Amino acid sequence: MLLDSRLVPETIVRPNSFAGLMSLYESNYLRLLYLVPELQRLDGCYRSTVAGDCDLHIEILERCRYTVTLSLTYYFDAAEGAVADPDFRVRAYLDGRLAEALSLGGDDYRHAELRRLMRQHREELNERWRRNMILNKWLDYLIEQGHLVIER
Repeated sequence: MLLDSRLVPETIVRPNSFAGLMSLYESNYLRLLYLVPELQRLDGCYRSTVAGDCDLHIEILERCRYTVTLSLTYYFDAAEGAVADPDFRVRAYLDGRLAEALSLGGDDYRHAELRRLMRQHREELNERWRRNMILNKWLDYLIEQGHLVIER
């Protein structure tokens, strides 16, 4: 993905460092903006549908002057009703051009790639790194699948 080519590294960063985490947040923001180009003005619920993949559901949960908090999820039918998986809550900092995964619901993921990422990063990354690394990879996947959220 070429979005990271827009990043101008100020320093060499190490995983689990503050500078590395901020670079990850910046990368998440670029991917999120690619996926939702009108992020700064959208409000409400949206769905992106592409052939061969689940529908992506996005809901703007909170809008403040400098931040937008949203949920990103797939919904699966289950015996107990609709199941959200993965169920990300993301805060985009518009002024700082950063996006942070605030939460990632559940531990039993239906999507094989998310299960693999969770196993791979469970031991080596703290909670914040783990959530944001997985968000970054999932945003890449959504973009590669062709998802795009725009107001109609």
